[in-house]
Amino acid sequence: MKRNLALLVSCILGLSVVAQEDPVLMRINGKDVTRSEFEYIYNKNNSLTELESKTLNEYVDLFVNFKLKVAAAEAAGIDTTATFRNELKGYRQQLAKSYLTDEKAEEAFVREYYDKMKNKSRSGQVQVMHIFKYLPQNALKTDINAAQVRMDSIYNALTADSSLDFASFVEKFSEDKNKFWVGFLQTPEEFEDVIFAMGKDEISKPFFTPFGLHIVKVFDVKELPVFEEVKGELTRRFARKNGISKGTEAMIQKLKGEYHFQQEEKGLNELFTKGETDKPLFVLDGHNYTGVEFKKFAASYPRGIKNQYDMFVIKSILDYEDGRLEQKYPAFRLLMQEYKEGMLLFEISNREVWDRAVTDEAGQEAYFVSHKSNYKWKEPRYKGIVVHCTDKKTAKQIKKFIKKLPEKVWADTIQKVFNTPTDSVKVEAGIFALGDNKYVDKLVFKKGGFEPVEYYPFTTVFGEKRKGPDEYTEVRGPLAADYQNFLDSLWVKQLRDNGKVEINQEVLKTVNNH
Repeated sequence: MKRNLALLVSCILGLSVVAQEDPVLMRINGKDVTRSEFEYIYNKNNSLTELESKTLNEYVDLFVNFKLKVAAAEAAGIDTTATFRNELKGYRQQLAKSYLTDEKAEEAFVREYYDKMKNKSRSGQVQVMHIFKYLPQNALKTDINAAQVRMDSIYNALTADSSLDFASFVEKFSEDKNKFWVGFLQTPEEFEDVIFAMGKDEISKPFFTPFGLHIVKVFDVKELPVFEEVKGELTRRFARKNGISKGTEAMIQKLKGEYHFQQEEKGLNELFTKGETDKPLFVLDGHNYTGVEFKKFAASYPRGIKNQYDMFVIKSILDYEDGRLEQKYPAFRLLMQEYKEGMLLFEISNREVWDRAVTDEAGQEAYFVSHKSNYKWKEPRYKGIVVHCTDKKTAKQIKKFIKKLPEKVWADTIQKVFNTPTDSVKVEAGIFALGDNKYVDKLVFKKGGFEPVEYYPFTTVFGEKRKGPDEYTEVRGPLAADYQNFLDSLWVKQLRDNGKVEINQEVLKTVNNH
């Protein structure tokens, strides 16, 4: 049964403003909206610093309409689709990142490392080529010795004759033939120790890294960029190198204290001696995390058992915190709700209004006919065609020819008839306001001037001045916007007629005033 909007005071809602820190402000289709939720949206979308009763009431109307549309989207099951859930999940993951890291600690660590880099040679970027011989970790000593002898002879040849081209040696002897830039934390420490201590055009002695043997030449050097430009990259590189960022590491320590993290020695001893256990490994906020859970995690994280345990602890703490973000941080909860409801509003509005406003040709035409006076132009426009001809005779023939044709086919028919076998005419069709077309400006509105089109020296026009459009297709842009608003108003009326809205006026008086 259809119901009108009901505005009910606190006695009907059964609420006590005094007794609640965050009282229910309104109930829409049985769903409570607290004062804090309304204030969050209101203050975010309203730039006024002082509330006026009328302004607040107007915003309440908009808010109610918004909530009714969201309720309609939920009733349509939009929030249950896989596409919707995946997009919302992706947004939450991005938003949660800032809550699962200590950003101040992160920046402090990165800043400290950056300052050390500035004071040492290991800064900026170095462009190098290297003569490289790959050596596997299990290489035989004889193979290592042979590689070293060969690299020593190459180095001696290069340093004995400065005219020799290093790049040609790379091409001939190296397993990596590219010239490349190296920045901090990009290559093994042994490699960086050498190249960042070198000057431009210098050639290194042969040296070992975990990958093999190298002889390096420095071709160019870049200064270290300003901190703001490299902060993000430094953070990412430390995370790649250590498994987690320094900010996350700091957050883990903070959460361990907050949730009273405590390791269980019996379980840990059994895990590290036997490789598995069913006993508790640690306690977090009163919850036991056992070897059974660890075993499931370890199956998807093939590392040494100590490394697996450390990462299991980190993941367990972050997962626990992640599951409490909405409860722990009102701002997080409100942002998630805002994003979710924004997605719902977009999808349901697309279905009910936007798609229809564009595709409903019959509806647009009917709306235009009943509101035709709204689309009169402030100044007359010229509806017709501009014809550029090779001669005046052709223009006269066209004038005679189109008398028997409807205006909407003039342009296409003239092109087909008069441009066979040669192109005798060029045609421009449209509705022209003053300033839209220099030929219409001169020939119709008697303003300005023009030079004839090359190869078409005679220009004329056919049509007439109009005070407004004859068909809805002539005002598609403004008509579509108006028709969209019309459909939206019908939809809102239907939602309000069928919905139940209760507003606690006493709580409304306390918005931003408590």
